[in-house]
Amino acid sequence: MRSAIFGLLIWLGFAAALPAQEADIQATIDSQLQAFQIDDFGAAFEFASPNLQRLFQTPENFQRMVTQGYPMVWRPGEVRYLELREQGSTFWQRVMITEQSGRVHILDYRMLETGDGWRINGVQILDSSDFSA
Repeated sequence: MRSAIFGLLIWLGFAAALPAQEADIQATIDSQLQAFQIDDFGAAFEFASPNLQRLFQTPENFQRMVTQGYPMVWRPGEVRYLELREQGSTFWQRVMITEQSGRVHILDYRMLETGDGWRINGVQILDSSDFSA
């Protein structure tokens, strides 16, 4: 009986932690999107993981990658957070971005928890053919 109660308490603790992680992860993504809106690529670059910062080296290189490869995050119309999932030790936040034209994009944000908080460790564009605005 004690082990069942202990197991339930651990599960409840994990269940309570996930919404807090979800809020922190979404706040990180929101902050980067807000920086993009005002073309503050220096600030946006700070929300990238250390690995991505090493890869792109400068906010200017990061800016080129974003504006050329991910214009939907640079100038989103509407942003809607979908599910947060954990695969192994990696957290993935799915985000639906609707452009002002109505075109819908589904993105998976790979998140990394660092000593400075959550950072974006990559973004995948998924097939959004099942979605419409």
